Amino acid sequence: MTAVVETRALTVRYSGATALDGVDLTVHEHEMVALIGANGAGKSTLVKALSGLLRPDSGTITVNGRLAQVPEGREMFGDLTVDDNLRLGGWRNGRGGRDTTGVYELLPELAGIRTRRAGALSGGQQQMVAIGRALMARPDILVIDELSLGLAPLIITTLVGHLRALNTERGLAVLLIEQNARLALGLCDRAYVLEAGRIALHGRAADLARDPRVAAAYLGGHIEVSS
Repeated sequence: MTAVVETRALTVRYSGATALDGVDLTVHEHEMVALIGANGAGKSTLVKALSGLLRPDSGTITVNGRLAQVPEGREMFGDLTVDDNLRLGGWRNGRGGRDTTGVYELLPELAGIRTRRAGALSGGQQQMVAIGRALMARPDILVIDELSLGLAPLIITTLVGHLRALNTERGLAVLLIEQNARLALGLCDRAYVLEAGRIALHGRAADLARDPRVAAAYLGGHIEVSS
């Protein structure tokens, strides 16, 4: 299988403190991969490095294809309409790439609110706009930072359904960065557990879901990272 994203020995430091320490991670085409971990584990640092917002101190990042990000907190342009927010996602594609019709077909819930201000939407609606805006970039891999943050279970279920459809019907690769381990492991094929900037565990998501160390971490425990 072809890797669409691959990091090798990726290390990122802030003012002498190590945020990522030798991270190896791979996402193959058409694959859904989870990265789980507690606050401060380094998940958002990895997202920024993959998106080119942070320069690694060492190691490599390889992206084969087009990467689009759904940022933590959604980062809406609140005074603009839903349609205008979507169009901003396609600005690199030129005028011909700013047609939002395809996004409304994929995410029909947005069609009825296309003229509403993004700042007036619910959290779930904003998250759907953020996904649609990323899809406007015509990505080969979608990197989603905290899909479920602050959302009700019913909204999360709807978003998960859309992601499954995008993966199975469109072949879109997904890297899901999540604190909610139960959600991430139930949705994805493979998973990595990030602890204190290092990969503590990785493997098939179903296997990790049965691992007592992951259960301990999900309940607030600690995974021991080998030296």
